[in-house]
This record gives sequence, C-alpha cells and structure tokens, in this order.
Amino acid sequence: MMTTTTPPVSLPFTGDPEADALLAADPLALLIGFALDQQVTVQKAFAGPLELRRRLGTLDPAVIAATDPETLQAAFRERPALHRFPGAMATRVQQLCAVVADDFGGDASRVWREARDGADLEARLLALPGIGEMKAKTLVGLLAKRFGVRPPGWEAVAPSHPTLADVDSAEALARYQEQKRAWKAGQKAGRA
Repeated sequence: MMTTTTPPVSLPFTGDPEADALLAADPLALLIGFALDQQVTVQKAFAGPLELRRRLGTLDPAVIAATDPETLQAAFRERPALHRFPGAMATRVQQLCAVVADDFGGDASRVWREARDGADLEARLLALPGIGEMKAKTLVGLLAKRFGVRPPGWEAVAPSHPTLADVDSAEALARYQEQKRAWKAGQKAGRA
C-alpha cells in the first residue's frame, strides 16, 4: 500500500486540541468517533473517544470489549453523556472494540493497513459495527487525503461529494456542517 502523505498531528473535528490530536494519533479513537457520529454534532461525536478514555482510563479495544456492559453503559451515561443514546452507543462501541480486538489483534490500523485494494478497504470498514456505507466512504476519503492510505482502486470507493474527509480546519468544518444542514433541509422538504 502506498503512503505518501505525512499523517496529520490532529484532525480539526472537535475544537478541543487534545481530542483532535487523539483522533489523528489513535486509529481506534478515529473509528469510535465515526461510530458515534450520528444524531449528535460532529464535535460531540469525535470528542467522545477522549472522554471515554478519561472515564475508563484506556482505549484498549480488548479492555473495552471485556468491560462489563453495565459498567461501560454507566461510563457513557455519566454526565455529560457521551451520546444522545448512551446505552445503544456503549453497546455499539463495545461491539466495535470486540471486532478490533478479535479480528485485528487489537490494532485498529490493520483495518486499512492490510487492505488489498479499495474494495477490500471498503468491505473491511463496512464489517465494523457502527460503520455504514456513508461512513465507510468518508473514512476511505479521510484515510486517503489525510493519512496517505491509498490502496489500488481507492478512488472508486471514495466519495465524490464533500465529506468530513475534506475538513482540514475549523472554518472548513463550519462550511461542511452548513452544507450538510442545507442538504438535510432539502431532503426533508422533498419528502414533505
């Protein structure tokens, strides 16, 4: 796999320098952020991994996978809750961590490092709990644009429209969120 881009030291998704740095440094944190990125703001979702690490003392996928589900749900529910739906998201993150621990030896970066090509990368991402088609494509774009992860054929599975993969500053995040709100409003108006 060809990697030509210098990995970022942070991803400007939260406004919190420590949380943004964790997303760039820890592949599991990035995946957890994507798993949490639904029905909450981007900032809330991607700040979740740092807060979860603070509450549990670790982001080790094997430890999280083995954590008593009630204990993990309590960590998600602690105020302020890590998500609008803390119980469901605790379960999803625990499932995600179990897959990373069991199938990738606890190394979340293996999901993309070992992908044979773009289709394989997309399939690996889609197999992760909490990662659907839109998130998988966005992750492909983010990995290619920010981390230089470009297996053969990645372009065919990357999104052709603006996504979080295009966000490289707080200003770009604001533009992205405004575009997303406008798109959702248009979708809602079309259904009415």
